Amino acid sequence: MNDAACSGSIEHRPTRPSRASAAVIHREELSRAWGKPAGRAGVVECAERFEQALALESTDMDNEGSAVGDLLWTPSEAAANASRIAHYLRWLNLRRARAGQTSIESYAELWRYSVDEIEAFWSSLWDYFEIGPRTFSSVLERREMPGAKWFTGATLNYVGRINAQRRDAIAVIHHDERGRQALLTYGELVARVAGCRDALQKLGVGPGDRVVGYVTNAPEALIAFLATASLGAIWSSCPPEFGVESVLDRFRQIAPKVLFACLGYQYGGKRFDRRGDVERMRAALGSLEACVWIGEPSEAPAPVGGQRALRFGDIEASDSPLAIEPVAFDHPLWILFSSGTTGLPKPIVHGHGGMLLEHLKVLALHSNLGEGDRFFWFSTTGWMMWNYLVSGLQIGATIVLYDGSPGYPDLSRLWRLAAEERVTYFGASAPFLMACKGAGIAPREMFDLSALRSVGSTGAPLPASGFDWVYRSVKSDVLLGSVSGGTDLCTAFVASCPLLPVYAGELQCRCLGAHVLAFDAAGEAVTGAVGELVIASPMPCMPVGFWNDPGGVRYRESYFDHFPGIWRHGDWILITERGSAVISGRSDATLNRGGVRMGTSEFYRVVEELDAVRDSVVVDTSDASGTGKLWLFVALRPGRTLDAELVQTIQRTLRSKLSPRHVPDEIRAIDDVPRTLSGKKLEVPIKRLLGGARLGDVVNPGTLQNPQALYGLLAAAGLGPAPSP
Repeated sequence: MNDAACSGSIEHRPTRPSRASAAVIHREELSRAWGKPAGRAGVVECAERFEQALALESTDMDNEGSAVGDLLWTPSEAAANASRIAHYLRWLNLRRARAGQTSIESYAELWRYSVDEIEAFWSSLWDYFEIGPRTFSSVLERREMPGAKWFTGATLNYVGRINAQRRDAIAVIHHDERGRQALLTYGELVARVAGCRDALQKLGVGPGDRVVGYVTNAPEALIAFLATASLGAIWSSCPPEFGVESVLDRFRQIAPKVLFACLGYQYGGKRFDRRGDVERMRAALGSLEACVWIGEPSEAPAPVGGQRALRFGDIEASDSPLAIEPVAFDHPLWILFSSGTTGLPKPIVHGHGGMLLEHLKVLALHSNLGEGDRFFWFSTTGWMMWNYLVSGLQIGATIVLYDGSPGYPDLSRLWRLAAEERVTYFGASAPFLMACKGAGIAPREMFDLSALRSVGSTGAPLPASGFDWVYRSVKSDVLLGSVSGGTDLCTAFVASCPLLPVYAGELQCRCLGAHVLAFDAAGEAVTGAVGELVIASPMPCMPVGFWNDPGGVRYRESYFDHFPGIWRHGDWILITERGSAVISGRSDATLNRGGVRMGTSEFYRVVEELDAVRDSVVVDTSDASGTGKLWLFVALRPGRTLDAELVQTIQRTLRSKLSPRHVPDEIRAIDDVPRTLSGKKLEVPIKRLLGGARLGDVVNPGTLQNPQALYGLLAAAGLGPAPSP
């Protein structure tokens, strides 16, 4: 382990880095380096301007006193040595010594080993975590993307380790806005899963069938998922705040056999009835054979067509051992949906083995979680962080579920939960942490957070002021892990490490086995400059593919067309000389509101169904702190005007059919939507222009079908009068 990782006591020490060591600059400097579009030429100029900015004498400090790159925390030698990743490193070095290989002495060396000797690294995790017998014929058949084939011949099941946990240990604690609602031991959880599995079998569910949930973050969703997976069936879920059309855009693609559906939910102190929406889904999903109702009323729901209907409350726990179906390493476990800017949401399929191995690695080694820990991450069932949280059961931790608003009755609610339940790892979105900072709350003064060891942040980059707030107002003796990943891989690939220091505004490290690089326009890796975030080597957690994607065409186009054979993630990243990283935001136009990503195409399908709307374009200018707006520009049909009534209609429709998070902050009327010569809406350039970029640096009017439409849009946004043709 390196000296810097174990250099003394834990400390909160905002010390200015030297110019030579500083590999990042304050985001105001960074934004000035972003003067060109997101194409290959833009990456070059962005990198060049970034290098120029680095040469400046940096004096920018945020208003809390810390600058990006300031050292905020260092683990004590005792804490680093006691971490699970240190235990793995000692185990690995003993193994290497027996093979006559040299020892690995630092995290940097360990990361390099994990991406250079891919097969050896992942094979070591199989043995370290005791996944099962080595029945596979090869660890990795071929190092290519897409098409990598992992652990050929191995059979397992994601649920197997959960079934093997100590029966009397606490598995699940569930809170809603009223307080604690449930506590389940592993023994009780497994019995409930076994009963649900029996019910699904009686409904005809078997390997490969799809089971979906329109469910809140409650034990019922967890039990239904684990029962589905134990059968070798495939799970997918949406939270009930999603509108019917948004849900059907997802579930229709995968033709589910069974739907678990909650009849309503509470959010912000208000009760929302979803019975009518569920009935519409049942009628619209032609593949559906059964619906399992969750919640009141107590009477049995009426059958629809030939569908069977039953209440979740009637499914009893089973005294019989939980039967588990062995499946291949890449057998589908769940389908997550991630939206691009065109077409329907992408149905991303992940396999049992890839998710099991990856989540064991990232939760145990990077997050330092294990038996005795209480793991919380605020999420809904429509965000990959729910799946990530559930995998805390794989390491014997207690997972803490919360169903409700994080701000009800106030922003101290989740911190109160952390204190009451002695949470050791508290995870939330960066916008939530920044909202707490903006509200001026100081959880350390309000609650006993003595059990808390780590704070996790994701969903957006956490700015330096957010780091500073955590150390000043939450706890000074805590590992703050700002992490980045995505639904696409259902993991974090730039994350925390208990061996390394924490620097303001930076993500500590690239994860083990994640060959993350910053690529310039020529496809060359760069350090100390902004580039496209790519993954240069296969990982077991990469998707098995997309559902119903013959030949893998859509999968390949989504990630591998830009740099052939290399995963392009769609983020801007800077990797520092010391191995930390700064994520600068999306390099595509996907809307990201509070960590919930939604494609603009979904947005347009709803807005442009309105009689008054002929065309539209939407952009989100939110930055890392959540500051910014969701802008909607509408081109109206002849004779229609954007009056208060139409604005309310648009807002109400988006709230009901998509989600409350995707109601625009600004709605403006325009004559026409700016489009490229190929007919594509000018989403990313508009986003950058509204963010303050210069027109000449963003778009060449000669590449547009209708340049006057762009000038008109900017005028509608209040950015000056439209130039004459």
